[in-house]
Amino acid sequence: MVRFPQTPSAAHTRTRPASVVGRHDPRYPDLVGRGINARFAPDPDTIRVVATAEQAVRAVQDSVRDGTRLAVRSGGHCFESLVDDPAVTTVIDVSEMRSVYYDEELDAFSVDSGATLGTMYRSLYLGWGVTVPAGRCPEVGVGGHVAGGGGGALSRRYGLSVDHLHGVEVVVVDSGGRARLVRATREPSDPHRDLWWAHTGGGAGGFGLVTRYLFRSPGADAGSRPADPGRLLPAPPASVLRKTVRWDWQSIDEAAFLTLVGNFGTWHERHAAPDDPGTRLDNSLALPRTGGGPLTLETAVDAMRPDAQELTDRFIAEVSRNVGARPEVSATTLPWLAATLVPDEFAGVKGRFKSKAAFLRTGWDERQARLVYRRLTDTSDYHNPAATVYLLSHGGEVNRPGPADTAMAHRDAVLKTYWSVFWFDEAEDALHLDWVRASYEEFFGDAGGVPDPDRGYGGAFVNYADADLAEPDLNRSGVPWHRLYFRENYALLQRAKERWDPDDVFRHALSVRLPGDDAPGISRSGTPGRRGSSGRPAS
Repeated sequence: MVRFPQTPSAAHTRTRPASVVGRHDPRYPDLVGRGINARFAPDPDTIRVVATAEQAVRAVQDSVRDGTRLAVRSGGHCFESLVDDPAVTTVIDVSEMRSVYYDEELDAFSVDSGATLGTMYRSLYLGWGVTVPAGRCPEVGVGGHVAGGGGGALSRRYGLSVDHLHGVEVVVVDSGGRARLVRATREPSDPHRDLWWAHTGGGAGGFGLVTRYLFRSPGADAGSRPADPGRLLPAPPASVLRKTVRWDWQSIDEAAFLTLVGNFGTWHERHAAPDDPGTRLDNSLALPRTGGGPLTLETAVDAMRPDAQELTDRFIAEVSRNVGARPEVSATTLPWLAATLVPDEFAGVKGRFKSKAAFLRTGWDERQARLVYRRLTDTSDYHNPAATVYLLSHGGEVNRPGPADTAMAHRDAVLKTYWSVFWFDEAEDALHLDWVRASYEEFFGDAGGVPDPDRGYGGAFVNYADADLAEPDLNRSGVPWHRLYFRENYALLQRAKERWDPDDVFRHALSVRLPGDDAPGISRSGTPGRRGSSGRPAS
């Protein structure tokens, strides 16, 4: 008989007391400024820093009792103001909950929601030689990343982080206003399985406060004695071969640009099946505006594979075919952990930015490629070199599960495409926002300006949060925002929401709504603890 105990495992380290930080506390500026996007100006009355699940339960209970607007912060890397909303009055910061360890009772790896991806990678690898296939940026917090579906450099080979998620522990609030900790697993007989499922792509901050994730790959030898934790998750490659190809903009005309992006898309269409050897490669194509650096193709593979050189060279040759410009090519080989813990290029740089992304079932067509080329090279009205369009590899093992096996419904894409624009001056907000929004809308002009799954596209990724899609003034397509993010899984997510957060305590612009609540946009407001209220916090 499978047991589902609802008490957390015993603490394995000493923990410090919770901190309640008000506006006049000297710690307040550091904590309130943890969000990475300077476009947003948070103004909470209180920030509660918690270090244990019990402290998290108490913080949520106090917020519900006091009727405050609640938001939860993990790594602080949310693209939008889902946490950094001036209307939020209480932020619960879980960044001091960062333990990573093997839980003998549950025979799974426990990762606290405040840990960063880098902490998780380092601890799992140095301790047991295993990893979770998750994001490329080591500074990102586990808390929000995993609940949104979490994927990265190893995902074409091993799937998404949620494909290895055995369980989750969450602070939820019932209809009586009582906060409690619930453990939910993927076991079919678990009565709380729908809460686990909601955290496999339903997005963070919409169902409760995650205290920890439990990782164990399906089919792993759980329960074997003696236990072998090293067989519960994938083993990453010992070292990574990375090749980088750069074309100077001066050598690329429109025909060369169309050929380059067309080759990249075609290659991924041909090599998207889970068992294809090409899925061993993790690839990206960065297309900055002229003046922002070279067009850059990157590919990475397990350096210990005997065909590593052949796979990468063939990929580069196919993507470069008939481009007509000679690129600069470089190669490096690094141990896996060193390659994985390289900081993001914007780490430590806080500015204003806006990003918009989509899943694609095919590469760009010629119309789209011409539009992007014009946007990147036209300097008559727009001059920001810190604007880039990306194409990122997808597919492979990501597409092996069915779209309803997890809440992450995007199991048919071969690529992700991504617009990013960065600036510092608040006075330039409208200029840069107009550029990126217009670029995105015209790219998807044949589908109402959004990546409509019913018109050939794959939808949007909730981890690349884009609140525009929930704003009627900005999404005029007639396609509901939740259709783009959750597709056919939305109704089941609403049922989980109704069961686990019936008073909509945990809510934000892109959180799952209660059944019957069709409130549009980021202006949802209200007081927690009352059915049908609305607002906008998250992690």
